[in-house]
Amino acid sequence: MKTSLPVLLAYGSKHGATREIAERIGKVLRDAGLAVEVKAAKDAGALTGYRAVVLGSGLYVGAWVKDAANFLKKRADELAGLPVWLFSSGPTGAGDPAELLDGKVFPAKLAEARDRAQPRDSVLFHGAIDPVKLNFLEKHAIRMVDAPVGDYRDWDTIEAWARGIAEELKREA
Repeated sequence: MKTSLPVLLAYGSKHGATREIAERIGKVLRDAGLAVEVKAAKDAGALTGYRAVVLGSGLYVGAWVKDAANFLKKRADELAGLPVWLFSSGPTGAGDPAELLDGKVFPAKLAEARDRAQPRDSVLFHGAIDPVKLNFLEKHAIRMVDAPVGDYRDWDTIEAWARGIAEELKREA
């Protein structure tokens, strides 16, 4: 049951881990029969012609990737007119991702834009750190905060969240 209007799945990713999350969410939505366009936030054009938006970004030192942050800030009022879901990815290590970030599950600098966009949900997923992809300063920052390296993404949790979005959109179709 494909609808004529697609879902925009826009993301901000520095090293590819959040892009992979966006692609997986897109696959789950497609498998549920929804049309989906997965795009880097910097490449996403006008929101006209979309039935819903899922926007996500990697977290780096508590901030979203610039392109995703700008997308949310500049389009918050327009997003408020659509069904919107937000996700962040970032913390590595075992345990609840919110606890790993001391409860800071969304960048404080974007809280006003998030509130204007009126998302139906905003979640935080575990992330991944591949030291091979990091520059010298990023490697140094990882050592300074003693962040565990590796892939901590919980695909079951990510896919369950995406299935919830699909179910909600299909009910409203």
